[in-house]
Amino acid sequence: MNLMNKGFFVTFEGVEGAGKSTQIKIMKKYLGKKGWPIVTTREPGGTFIGDELRDILLDVDNKDIDPKVEALLYAASRAQLVSNVIKPALEEKKVVLSDRYIDSSLAYQGYGRGLPIDAILDFNKWATSALQPDLTFLFRLPAEQGLARTSTKHADRIESESISFHKKVEKGYDELAASYKDRYHVIDATKTTEQVTQEIKAVIDNMLAAVTVK
Repeated sequence: MNLMNKGFFVTFEGVEGAGKSTQIKIMKKYLGKKGWPIVTTREPGGTFIGDELRDILLDVDNKDIDPKVEALLYAASRAQLVSNVIKPALEEKKVVLSDRYIDSSLAYQGYGRGLPIDAILDFNKWATSALQPDLTFLFRLPAEQGLARTSTKHADRIESESISFHKKVEKGYDELAASYKDRYHVIDATKTTEQVTQEIKAVIDNMLAAVTVK
């Protein structure tokens, strides 16, 4: 098993249908075979309480959730996830691959819903004890294409939002990538699954090499 100087936290962000979940599954298998201790998780969810909140947040019947309540519920799920899963894994010097994190709240509730970005940052900083990813992959894909990819399955409450909402989210992610260039790596998610996989492998391999015990 490879040994690291510290844990390594990787987040996967993007619009609906961008291919994040597929790549996390591939990378879990790839990195595991190379001897890296891996933990994968998702948002909202990843814990018992988080999964209960996930059901509330994604239920299409809950259309009357106030945007502020929505943002706070995501932060609550995230707080539980960091406390129960992510922080302990990092303390054990594991690689954590997370399907979404704070940037999703900034993109969806901030840019999408129009809530104040600073407020979302502040209460998420408190909820997560200011834990930031070491690396964030943004799966860049036009919102229309992403929604078309998800059209074959039953849409949840977020996926059912208007195209104008999803375009705001898409634009929000672009602005986040420009603001956090030090940890963002933008992926062209219109490429094939294999092309995306090879790009992610190259980036992660390079960064993990830097934190490996020599």
